[in-house]
Amino acid sequence: MEVMDQQQRQVEEQVERLLSGQGSEVTGCDVALDQSKPATLRKNVTFIVGAVIFNDKEEVLMVQEAKQDCYKQWYLPAGRMEVGESLEEALKREVKEEAGFECEPITLLLIQEQGPQWIRFIFLAKITGGTMKSLEAADQESLQAAWWDRQSALPLRGRDILRLIESGLKYRQSPGHPVTLPVDLSCRHVLQRLVLVFTNAEQKLWMLLIKAPVLHLPTAAAVKTHVVTWGANMVVQEAMPSAYYDHEVNTLGVFSLQHNGRQHGKTDGVCFNTLVALKPDRVQRNEDGEKVERTETGQPPPVENPRYVWLEVQKQTLKEKLIEITKNTSILPIHSLY
Repeated sequence: MEVMDQQQRQVEEQVERLLSGQGSEVTGCDVALDQSKPATLRKNVTFIVGAVIFNDKEEVLMVQEAKQDCYKQWYLPAGRMEVGESLEEALKREVKEEAGFECEPITLLLIQEQGPQWIRFIFLAKITGGTMKSLEAADQESLQAAWWDRQSALPLRGRDILRLIESGLKYRQSPGHPVTLPVDLSCRHVLQRLVLVFTNAEQKLWMLLIKAPVLHLPTAAAVKTHVVTWGANMVVQEAMPSAYYDHEVNTLGVFSLQHNGRQHGKTDGVCFNTLVALKPDRVQRNEDGEKVERTETGQPPPVENPRYVWLEVQKQTLKEKLIEITKNTSILPIHSLY
């Protein structure tokens, strides 16, 4: 029992580190590794970085496209990560190439994904030097850069950026999540590490853990046919198949993400440390499709796979923090675009 208590304390300490935006080394993968290949940039994964940058007048930095298919249209500074780069290095390079400015990231604003093969990381950033790119400096990266007041007419390459700009403005006025920047820890695959919780009306909170070799948070590999956050569904299906269809598996957001990118094909992966809430479906139906009353037990659904165990969080400060984040979703959003 003492060993179990010690392992529980270690897991709770690890979760506290993740909550504070730190990482935790990836030592293995528990689910779907056999369905996943090592992430290799330009081969089976594409990572995009985008920058939302404002000046003192709350005008947003825009660049005019040089590419033939969107020639002269305007977009945020953005582009594909290159081999050997970190996410922050890719961001700084793209802003420099497309807009002429040096910049520093402030925080990640949003992650968008369509499975491991396409993930976009949107940063809020600030100018630290350089000069605005003019038409005289036009090249294949962009024609020019400009500050946009968001009111005057501007031919946009895509309206998707309006939501990103809005997110940046909101964050400046009232940050909806803590400052979150990539943690320099290597990872071979695209993974989701889950802090998967179940809460009840009495403010009790459980985490789903894997027992061996020591008690630990489950890690699932992203599979090509699904979004990255499908990893949470795979874990719940494996741990408690009978309860799967009676519950919502909701990845609320990202505490932190880990990426290194220095060794091509070996450290191109990303580990997303996520908060996942398992909630009973409000409406249950019987075999005839008729609505039936759900009887709440106040307990998490029973685990059917001996690999897994529910553990009630004992540390009061950690429990309160997780319950608060679960209620308010005050965490870096990850949006699946399928």
